[in-house]
Amino acid sequence: MESKTLNPKPYGNPYLAGVLLGLALLAAFLVLGTGLGASGGIARLGAFLEGMVAQTHTLSSAYFGKWGEHPLTYYLVFMLTGVFLGGLFSSALSRRILFGIEKGKTASGGLRLSLALSGGILSGFAARLAQGCTSGQALSGNALMLTGSLVFMACLFTGGYMVAYFVRRQWD
Repeated sequence: MESKTLNPKPYGNPYLAGVLLGLALLAAFLVLGTGLGASGGIARLGAFLEGMVAQTHTLSSAYFGKWGEHPLTYYLVFMLTGVFLGGLFSSALSRRILFGIEKGKTASGGLRLSLALSGGILSGFAARLAQGCTSGQALSGNALMLTGSLVFMACLFTGGYMVAYFVRRQWD
């Protein structure tokens, strides 16, 4: 999608961003004793929203009930909020906020939105089923040199390249 913002600032240095992300991961290990991730925060947000509608059911749930009456008091919820607000703040500072649907010339907006929603639901379900998301595996697991995380990343990139062959024409 072509940028329609007025005089956007150049992107930051990706190597500096990588170093800063690594330092944030190190700080998480040193301060919290655990790594980074996102799916735990989203799941707890789901527990909070369900608790607003049906608190008794939520608290008796085998999945959501273990987090108690205050599921939002967890570090991943604050991290998720910070990532969202930080990204929003950064894009506002660099004048890159633009509302629209990114898609190729041959894909309709409805197709793009339905594929994005389907992929998001599938990824979210898989992350909770696996008890962790790709950022947790890629960042935290690989930082600890866990074999499962290394294999996961190899399979993730292999699968991504294989699927890209079938959907690349949507972006021409």
